[in-house]
Formats: sequence, C-alpha cells, structure tokens
Amino acid sequence: MSAITGIYHFDQEPVSIEHSTCLMTTLQKYPANDIQSWNSGRIFLGCHAQWITPESVGELLPYYDQERQLAITADAIIDNREELFDKLQVERNQRVKMSDSELVLLAYHRWGADSPKFLVGDFAFMIWDEKKQQLFGARDFSGSRTLYYYRNRTRFAFCTVIEPLLSLPYVKRELNEQWLAEYLAITGLVDVVDLTSTVYQDIEQVPPSHSIVITGNQVTLTRYSTLTLGEPLRLKSNEEYTEAFQEIFQKAVTSRLRTNRQIGSQLSGGLDSGSVVSFAVRALSLENKRLHTFSYIPPKDFKDFLPKSSVADESPYIQSTVRHVGGIKDHYLDFEGRNSLSDVQELLDTMEMPYKFFENSFWLKGIFEKAHEEDIGILLSGARGNLTISWGSAIDYYAVLLKKLKWVRLAQELHHYSHIAGGSRYRRLPLIARVAFPFIERLFPSSVPYQLPVLINSDFAQRTDVFSRLKEYGMDRTGWYTSTDLFELKNKHFADLFTWNATNTFSTKFSLRYSLWKRDPTNDIRVVRFCLSVPENQYVQNGQDRSLIRRSTEALLPDKVRLNQRVRGVQGSDWVHRMIPHWSAFTEEAQQLSTNKRALEFLDGQVVRSALSKIREGVRPELAYDKDYRILMRSLIVGRFINSFT
Repeated sequence: MSAITGIYHFDQEPVSIEHSTCLMTTLQKYPANDIQSWNSGRIFLGCHAQWITPESVGELLPYYDQERQLAITADAIIDNREELFDKLQVERNQRVKMSDSELVLLAYHRWGADSPKFLVGDFAFMIWDEKKQQLFGARDFSGSRTLYYYRNRTRFAFCTVIEPLLSLPYVKRELNEQWLAEYLAITGLVDVVDLTSTVYQDIEQVPPSHSIVITGNQVTLTRYSTLTLGEPLRLKSNEEYTEAFQEIFQKAVTSRLRTNRQIGSQLSGGLDSGSVVSFAVRALSLENKRLHTFSYIPPKDFKDFLPKSSVADESPYIQSTVRHVGGIKDHYLDFEGRNSLSDVQELLDTMEMPYKFFENSFWLKGIFEKAHEEDIGILLSGARGNLTISWGSAIDYYAVLLKKLKWVRLAQELHHYSHIAGGSRYRRLPLIARVAFPFIERLFPSSVPYQLPVLINSDFAQRTDVFSRLKEYGMDRTGWYTSTDLFELKNKHFADLFTWNATNTFSTKFSLRYSLWKRDPTNDIRVVRFCLSVPENQYVQNGQDRSLIRRSTEALLPDKVRLNQRVRGVQGSDWVHRMIPHWSAFTEEAQQLSTNKRALEFLDGQVVRSALSKIREGVRPELAYDKDYRILMRSLIVGRFINSFT
C-alpha cells in the first residue's frame, strides 16, 4: 500500500525539485516503510510506501523497467495473481517475489489501455509510457483507492490524497461551490453525483471503473467496466448454487489475507461480517494463524431504547459467532469518552472533505487505531454485503410475486415466512401490496415518510441549479432516488458509480494514516458478478430472506446468527447518549453557526435555527434519530469545513 504522487509537464520544461519536494514533504504526515522518487526531465513520480504484503517488502517503487521503457508508481494489491501469471506467461521462479506493481506493469505492457479489465483487487496507479510519451492510470471498479489530480495548460499533477496537490504554488485552495451544492442537497449518505469533482475547485478525481490518459496536454477519462445484470446463472439445485457461491467467496476472502503482519476483521452480530470471519478463519486455520476481530459495543451505562426488533448491543450475537468459529482473538470496544463531536476536526483533516456518517465516525476511526496497535496489516469488512452476498428482501420479492400474479407461490412463501418471522400468514399482505403498487401508498399514505430536512440555502440552490442536475440522475428534490423499487435501486447502486465514493474515501485515507489496508471480500468484483447473476428465487425461498448466504454458512456460523430474522443490530444509536456530557459545547457551537454569515451563504439558516431550538429543549438519548438532532450535527460538520476557507 502506498501514497503515490507525480507531476507531468506538457511542455519540455523539467519538473523543478521545489515542486516535487512539496509533494513528498506533505506526504510525511503518513507513516512509511520507504520513500522513493523517480525523475526523468518533465516527468516525476513519487511513492510513500507502506509494506503490507510479503512481496512489497523492500520493493522499489516507483519502478522503471528499462527494457520496456515503462515507469510505474502504484497503490495496489492484486488478488488474481496466479491467473495473471498464467496469462502473462511469467516464469515459475519469478512469481513468488514479483510485486503487485510490477505485475500491473506487465499487464499494461501486454494489454495497454485494456489492462485494468484484467485486474482483480484494490488499486490506483500511474504508468509513464516513455515510447508513447503518455501517462496512463486507473482506479479499480469500485474506487477502493482514491486518485486525485490537478491540471492546467502546462502541467498535470496527481496524488492519492489532496493536501500535497494544494501545497504546489500554482494550485489555488478554493471551495468548489457546485460540489458543495450537491452535497447539501442530497439528504442520503451519498456525497455528490459528479464523478470527477471534489470539494476543491481546482482538484479533480479519477472516478471508479475509469482509466485516465494524458497525452500532450489532453486529459481523457474512459470507463472500462460496467456492472449490470447479465444472463442468469442456471444451475440444477440449491446445493449447486451454494457450492458455487462458497467456492467463489472463499477465493475472494483467501486472496485478501496476503500480508506479512497480523490479520483482523470488523465483526458485528450480523451475517455479512460473520460470513467474512468464518471463511477467513477456515483459510487461516490451514496455516495455524488466528484472526483478530474488532467489535463496537455501546458503553455500559447506555439503556437500549430501540424496539424489540432492533438491538444496539450486538455482543451476544458476536460472542456466539466467536465461540462457534474458533481461532479468534476478539476485541470488544466501547470507546469510553469518545463521541461524534470529539473527533470532528480530526475526521475533517483526514477526510479532506465534509462527511455525513457522524453517528459511527468515532468508532470507525477507533477500530483503525486499535487495529494499528495490534499490528494488523489487513482489516477485513463486509460493508458491501447487503447488496451482494446477503441480498434478498422477502417483502420486496413477495411484491414481485404479487405483481406477476404468482398466487400459489406467494401463499406458500407467506406460510413459511409466518413461521420464521412470526405473525399470521396474511398479516403482511397490505405492506406487500403497497410495495408492489406504489400508487397505493401515494393515494393512501400509511405513515409520514422519514426524511431529513434539505440543508441547502434556497438561493444557493437556485444559483447552482443543483436540483436540475440531480433530476438527471433520477433524484427528487430531497436528493434521493425517486424510485422505490428495491431491485431497481440495487441495479442503480452498481451502475451509478457515485454511490461508492464516500466509503472508499474514508477507507483509503484512514488506511494510510494507520498503515493498514481495509479490504472487503463482499466487494470483490468476482463475487459481485456472481451475485448479480444468481436468480432472485435463490435469495428468498421457503420464507427465508437472504437465503443463499444462510445456506452457504450452515455449520460455519451459529444458528443464532445464521437463521436470525427477528432481531437486527443497529449501530450508532448511542451517539446522543455519548454527547450528553458535551451538550453545552454542542449547543454553543450550533448557536455560533446559526449566525455565521459565511456558512449561511450555503446552509439554510431557518433549518439550522429550527434544529437549534429543538436541542435547547433538553437532551434525551432516545432522540438519536430525531431529524433536528441529526441535521444540526451535519450542519456543524459542514460549517467547520466552510470556515476553514475563511
């Protein structure tokens, strides 16, 4: 893993030592095992390397291949090494020590601009092709590693993070108001829909699934991968689907265990992280290695206010998984004294942008800290699992059966579902009908939908025409998808690349800060493609939602976790409880924000003041999901970031 950087001059002027030093010096805030650079007149490449895999130890990066006249700097872990070795006809005696960056270079030499299509893993890289006199780079399909760049008429500069680019004397530190407009207009966790923009006016980014070519003074972005529903996979039985899934998921998990340090995993009480852990332990047991698990739990004095179908403290389910799987060193972390306000400035400094996931921010960061203390090189997660390995909403599938008039099948399913989830067989039919036919809900709403207030100042929204842009992406004035069809939303998730950015920005930048690599097997492109090809009746059957992963983890996970359809873990429900000792500081900062003229150019002052009056009434932990509490915390985070420009 590396922070990579570089400068390319379109004219024949050599890159100055002063400018290359700016980039490399700014990267010194991150730990490194090695720091190297390569310079050839008008092209400079740099690497701030962290050795995560055995092959990266002692690696020369940037690397110049004199025979092929190619130079590379890369932030990459490649997971299909053996497949690539065979395709590239790499000699057996060269494979063990060959670094991932050298493998990427060989792939580029063989396939050119098509090379990213052949790579499986997490990567961002830049290659200087001396013969063609061009720069070529790419990000992996989901953008697991960030790659930013600056360009003007004579120069192109790139980096894994933004701050080094801002250190260059010719780059201005200006707020990108169009980016901020989208960020404020979108009420969900998506940051923005613009794939190339950043919060800084002069800084752009290579989108996920894209390559970039710089020839002369022309910069060209090309999408090389599109994930869509293809031909359904047709197998003969449930057992064959289960075996096929287990094979491909085991491959995805095992390929992510390659490190010369300890291996860890985030672990909740659910199916996704539990599945990752169980498959990882199965592979590690062959080498007599233990897996460290890191689990967030609420503080001891927190009283759970959630309904019976939800639980804030998942430790009974986590402990059940740990006991059943074995081979685990488990860590339960309550992060006493930490809260969503205490780490705001540190999160902003590391993220280099505002963020929306404040309810979980302090413990997500805390797990990185604890993993670093335990010398973790790879930290596994199952973050993408809801849309891949554990896809399968029973209610939405039953809505499809209803629309297709599959009465017998629907009746059978509801019979089984009532035994598993409780209640009478037809109790859920009204809900299923509303999902199947959305016009019913529009004509006869069953409840007021939960929506956060739109935070953007109306004049600012009009000036940037932000809602017209969002409409082009199928979003309404709340900044969320107009469709309520879960299957359509799933397809949009994989087709619309902006849905990936926020999570991966956090993972890249905190990985760099704590010198470890967060890796998600549920986001492996082989797993994603497999899951998109599986027929829907494999995901919901016999009253069981998420059926494929439940069947695939039989004997691997305890039934308490594997078959649980009645209780759902809810993380972050204690964020207000943790804030109580700091409520006066929160209120005071919110008061200052409500009169901050600069911030209110962008934020809706009325929304801020209304929320402020609510929190002055007194704090109660059970208001963790209150709209005013949440929107005010979001406003405070954005306000701090805006103030950094004044």
